[in-house]
Amino acid sequence: MTAQRAHRPAELAAWDPEVASIIGREEERQRTTLQLIASENFTSPAVLAATGSVLTNKYAEGYPSRRYYGGNHVVDQVEDLARRRLRELLGAEHANVQPHSGSNANAAAYLALLEPGDTVLAMRLDQGGHLTHGSPVNFSGRLFRFVSYGVSASDERIDLDQVEELALRERPKLIVAGATAYPRLIDPAPFRAIADRVGAAFLFDAAHVIGLILGGAHPNPVPEADVVSFTTHKTLRGPRGGALVCRASLARDIDRAVFPGLQGGPLLHAIAAKAVAFGEAARPSFASYASQVVANARALAEALAGEGLRLVSGGTDNHLVLVDLRSFDPDLSGKEAQEVLDRAGITCNRNQVPGDPRSAFVTSGLRLGSPACTTLGMGEAEMHLVAGLVARALRLRDREREVAAVAEEVAVLCSKFPPPGAGGGSP
Repeated sequence: MTAQRAHRPAELAAWDPEVASIIGREEERQRTTLQLIASENFTSPAVLAATGSVLTNKYAEGYPSRRYYGGNHVVDQVEDLARRRLRELLGAEHANVQPHSGSNANAAAYLALLEPGDTVLAMRLDQGGHLTHGSPVNFSGRLFRFVSYGVSASDERIDLDQVEELALRERPKLIVAGATAYPRLIDPAPFRAIADRVGAAFLFDAAHVIGLILGGAHPNPVPEADVVSFTTHKTLRGPRGGALVCRASLARDIDRAVFPGLQGGPLLHAIAAKAVAFGEAARPSFASYASQVVANARALAEALAGEGLRLVSGGTDNHLVLVDLRSFDPDLSGKEAQEVLDRAGITCNRNQVPGDPRSAFVTSGLRLGSPACTTLGMGEAEMHLVAGLVARALRLRDREREVAAVAEEVAVLCSKFPPPGAGGGSP
């Protein structure tokens, strides 16, 4: 089945021209602007085809061979395939591919490993952590007692001495490693050692870096962690969704936490697309992709630093760069910078930086990522060009004609690297 046949855009336009028009405009935006949001990527036509397949019609509460509805003998096969491919990719004992998102995957891990009120040690949100790592406005912070570790002031890298000190003092039931805005490699081994010392379970949240792990650019946390959670759409460039792998001893608890503990019927069309993405990640070309993602992020970081922008921790080991705008221009907030770059055709997101005096809505930083541009075929040379465009737009942000000129140059660059299925190659 081709992507064209799966989505039937001509039929959609006839059935609902309003929705078709919105989708068309978004396709145009993605095709003509730079996508530098670290948590976004372009899927292959095959992933899109599976996501838009007739599997969306099937209800399948439960697990393969243990469903609460009839007629699942076919769709059972696609979930079994996805689970098998994921286990083989990571060398894991058990896999669950039903979580609808990374947040749901983390919620399921917490339900399996914790009781309400238990203590959890995780990364501070304003220093790189995620909402599900204990935000007071998130279910995690409302149901569990989170204690937060952060980065050291000297090098802005995870302070493992602090992690150990807090673990010995607070005796958490669970220690979480992983981040959403941390530009350095996270080694799972020290966290495992600390967890063993205090008798805690260890969850590695690989939402952002799972593609780098599968591509061999980052270490595999499966041998060290009790549970690994992740999303399937960031560096993995699959459909939007989540997944979990764990030790065999936790398989029953994890599965029960996902269903019936957290979710109802799984999204079989998304699970089929996850299976496609896992199959793509097993190809040798995916390792080349993961390596290029890191190389591109480093080139982007180097060029941004050359433009006078300060990088949190001085650089990157992964797919993202975190920029502290305060030394570049103390009056420029992350919110304003994001809006200026939007007008210049450069999509990124504002982000807090360590020690940020501004709120999470305003921020003093920007987060920029290389996964989507790398999927399009861009390399280090293009990253240096992109950094120059970013700096130009920020410096000349009060001159709309100059910002529009940057947008024109962005469109020319993007025209040379079309998305997969739109004249570009497949991932």
